Amino acid sequence: MPDKDSKATMDTEDTYGSKASSEPRNLRPRVFHSIKFFVLCHSLLQLAQLMISGYLKSSISTVEKRFGLSSQTSGLLAAFNEVGNTALIVFVSYFGSRVHRPRMIGCGAVLVALAGLLMTLPHFISEPYRYDHSSPEDMSQDSEASLCLPMTSAPAPTPSNGSCSSYTEAQHLSVVGIMFIAQTLLGVGGVPIQPFGISYIDDFAHHSNSPLYLGILFAVTMMGPGMAYGLGSLMLRLYVDIDRMPEGGINLTSKDPRWVGAWWLGFLISAGMVALAASPYFFFPREMPKETHELRCRRKVLADAASPVSKGENSRSEQNPGESLKKQDGLIQIAPNLSVIKFIKVFPRVLLRTLRHPIFLLVVLSQVCMSCMVAGMATFLPKFLERQFSITASYANLLIGGLTIPSAIVGIVVGGVLVKRLHLGPMRCGALCLLGSLLCLLFNLPLFFIGCSTHQIAGIIHQPSTQPGLELFPGCAEPCSCPSDDFNPVCDPSTRVEYITPCHAGCTSQVAQEGLNKSQVLYTNCSCVSGRGPVLAGSCDSACSHLVLPFILLVSLGAALASLTHTPSFMLILRGVKKEDKTLAVGIQFMLLRVLAWMPSPVIHGSAIDTTCVHWALSCGRRAVCRYYDHDLLRNRFIGLQFFFKTGSLVCFALVLAILRQQSKEAGHKSTTSSPGLEQQRLMSGPKKQPEDSSV
Repeated sequence: MPDKDSKATMDTEDTYGSKASSEPRNLRPRVFHSIKFFVLCHSLLQLAQLMISGYLKSSISTVEKRFGLSSQTSGLLAAFNEVGNTALIVFVSYFGSRVHRPRMIGCGAVLVALAGLLMTLPHFISEPYRYDHSSPEDMSQDSEASLCLPMTSAPAPTPSNGSCSSYTEAQHLSVVGIMFIAQTLLGVGGVPIQPFGISYIDDFAHHSNSPLYLGILFAVTMMGPGMAYGLGSLMLRLYVDIDRMPEGGINLTSKDPRWVGAWWLGFLISAGMVALAASPYFFFPREMPKETHELRCRRKVLADAASPVSKGENSRSEQNPGESLKKQDGLIQIAPNLSVIKFIKVFPRVLLRTLRHPIFLLVVLSQVCMSCMVAGMATFLPKFLERQFSITASYANLLIGGLTIPSAIVGIVVGGVLVKRLHLGPMRCGALCLLGSLLCLLFNLPLFFIGCSTHQIAGIIHQPSTQPGLELFPGCAEPCSCPSDDFNPVCDPSTRVEYITPCHAGCTSQVAQEGLNKSQVLYTNCSCVSGRGPVLAGSCDSACSHLVLPFILLVSLGAALASLTHTPSFMLILRGVKKEDKTLAVGIQFMLLRVLAWMPSPVIHGSAIDTTCVHWALSCGRRAVCRYYDHDLLRNRFIGLQFFFKTGSLVCFALVLAILRQQSKEAGHKSTTSSPGLEQQRLMSGPKKQPEDSSV
């Protein structure tokens, strides 16, 4: 039998070689039948896919300002990426072995690229961005539009409500609907990419090289979110209408609270990268031969196994190979042969059996808590940094992409190295998870105190220690007839009081003062300012801007410690369920993480952020984007949600460790009580069925 196998193996290889040599000598057959080239292509594709999936999170505050969305709506928009993914992941897993996997990956990637292009469509179908809504349509957007004009007759109507029409409302709904559809398609297109790619590599790579290839794949893929934030940092420095700039340019800088960056350009670049990375997949074969050196290893093994004993063993294994496969892999090996109806009948039984396992359930719940924390941070941390420390969206993305994401990657790698080098068993894996989550929680506590209160805003936020009587429409501004929904903030540098517009400060004129690098606009003759002194255009600078680096360093350290639990928690799951349920248990785990964490968490965080808003912009009678937040309330609720989820993860890991210790004690007690009469039992009772393997 070994000789026959060896001959068949050599014939297979020679046949493939002769087939390849009969074709024209070009790079295509040789390259597209190489698993190494597939690993390279798949690494680049997953990198580009995660870039386009994570790019929305880097520009979430910009999209809110551009289209007048609340944080709850933008969080729901970010969560819709998971809706299509979750709806189809089970069916893709079921049909995975029955389709042409490289082509399915290519089709999914093309759909992702089309969804990215669809995401840019709202920019092109919308009117140019008007940052000064008080000016009429035929007037240029300049600073004079917000001045106090005492000669105006009656109080000015609210322009957003006055100019609101059914067309305007329909256009807003269509724009938001397009973005929701694009996010859903983005999730649907990403369904086949990772599972099909991993299974394809594992099937056709040499068994000793498969972990190396998958490690390279994951290492390159983890760079995707960091690159998404880096791309967002670059794109948001450009003005949103860079492709249709008005004559004479604009009077905004990136530090102005009305600034909107070119959010759409990042989607365009990412979609192009995904489309480019998808093109090779249509040339890969459905099945490729195993790596060559694996065949050589088999030849050597088969040549050495020439003894009669090995021949007998091989003949016995050849008699019924299907039976041994079924015994090894149980339900998962049989599943591809089941009909859809039978698969649906079997699935609930395995699901209930898996969920009844206490270790599996607790570890998944702890991962749900961690994923809720990560999803909230990834979606709204850039916006939080912008508001809390008065920094630009570009700088916030640069900090996250350059510090937080790499720290999380380092944490995942260190956790995997510790598990491998120290040969950690279930008990020590649980202890490592508990230690990582505990330290992460401790480093979360100082974040409650890093920040400062919102500066005083006339008519909105009043600090008792400062001068009273700063109403939104004080007597000094009554003759100005200021529109209530205009937004062109100015700051009184002497008292650090901010006014919504120069009109609300009673300013009647403006002066452009040339500085070293840029021109500074000053508003003078302001009736509501003490001494009628000049005020500066733009919001008042935060007194806490210098605290952004300590804050982001603590966040990055916490991210590294939380990521430390990634690998050991997976090991607890893999070692805690039955062998035949292992693959399905991992699928159930990812499904629960999406349904319980990645989908609801952005909406929960967005709703919490909305509750801290103190001044809303209005559009067609509805709340649009929030202009001012209570910084103390924002910090306490945003960090408080993180603290809540981290505490939940810590409690789950503590229960896991307690159960593991109890199981260890019971196993030790059983071994000590059964060992004295073990030989006598064996002699009297004869052979019995083997005891079940002890689970984690």
